[in-house]
Amino acid sequence: MSEVVVVKCGGSTISELTDTFFESIMSLKLAGKQPIIVHGGGPAINEMLTQLKIKTTFVEGLRKTTDAVLETAEMVLCGKMNKQLVRSLQEQGADSIGLSGSDGRLLVVKAIDEEKLGYVGEPVYVNSVLINELLQKSYIPVIAPIGIDDKGQHFNVNADSAAAAIASAMDAEELVFVTDVDGILKDNQLLDVVTSEEIEHYIQDGTIYGGMIPKVKAAIKSLTGPLNAVWIMNGKGSYLSQPNSKQLLYGTKIVKKQTVTNML
Repeated sequence: MSEVVVVKCGGSTISELTDTFFESIMSLKLAGKQPIIVHGGGPAINEMLTQLKIKTTFVEGLRKTTDAVLETAEMVLCGKMNKQLVRSLQEQGADSIGLSGSDGRLLVVKAIDEEKLGYVGEPVYVNSVLINELLQKSYIPVIAPIGIDDKGQHFNVNADSAAAAIASAMDAEELVFVTDVDGILKDNQLLDVVTSEEIEHYIQDGTIYGGMIPKVKAAIKSLTGPLNAVWIMNGKGSYLSQPNSKQLLYGTKIVKKQTVTNML
């Protein structure tokens, strides 16, 4: 199969992605690559929770998910956000199909800590057969991060973790986190390349904090098999490069330690 590229779009950037971004996804497709999009929807979920007067809190960057929060998150992610991305891709001529991780048991999860986080799950299985069938039919899958456990309970899943799990299961060669920041910053300077070992140090000293923590942890966890690098980039101003290039225009590249050694 052609090279798989998993692109995770942060919820804070979806409404600001321009036609240029979606054209670049279509360019990847025309170049023979297989894009898969995984998306979040945090700001839209927050807005809906506020309208419904449902309280929400975060624990170590993850949203504590009660029954009411889960129902709202599923409505926003699988409805509004998912279909918005599907429409934007179709406007560029890309055949795309929207689904959630609970459809076809695409993303099977287990609870991280039900007492502390409620219905927040971590992926334990990805239905790669289903995804491959969609890719073979020339669809671009657009996946909302709602998972299901072995008892049929739905769970909210951090979109970064979902994207990393899908990238690993699909033997992707590229994983791109499209967010609203340029990458990892230290003393207001962009870090071009960071090793997995350096990530832990930067979490400890506070350089990496908040919502960036689950993002970089997902990146480290995904650095297996053919995937040797994960990019974190700003979707508001920088996009995927030309189809024949594997590089991105701007962002932080997270690599395995031996990758950096080989570059020296």
